[in-house]
Amino acid sequence: MIPVVVVTFVDLFSLVFTVLLFARVIMSWVYPHPGANVFTRLIFELTEPILAPIRRLLPQFGMIDLAPLAAFFILQGLVYLAHYLLMHY
Repeated sequence: MIPVVVVTFVDLFSLVFTVLLFARVIMSWVYPHPGANVFTRLIFELTEPILAPIRRLLPQFGMIDLAPLAAFFILQGLVYLAHYLLMHY
């Protein structure tokens, strides 16, 4: 049985990472230089370890980076799986 603490952690991680992903996407449109200041560098360093492997697996679509969208779907799948396991086991 998966404890409620694990599901809560997955929910919290998903929320925080989704906000970071959204901030990174917005910043890439407004100011695309990741090392410009401490805030942009922090968001880049927190999201890149998860986005880099996804980016290697996805095909290139020119200037469009689909890695944040794929990461969001993977995160939501993990949240759904954690809730499913909590309810059924």
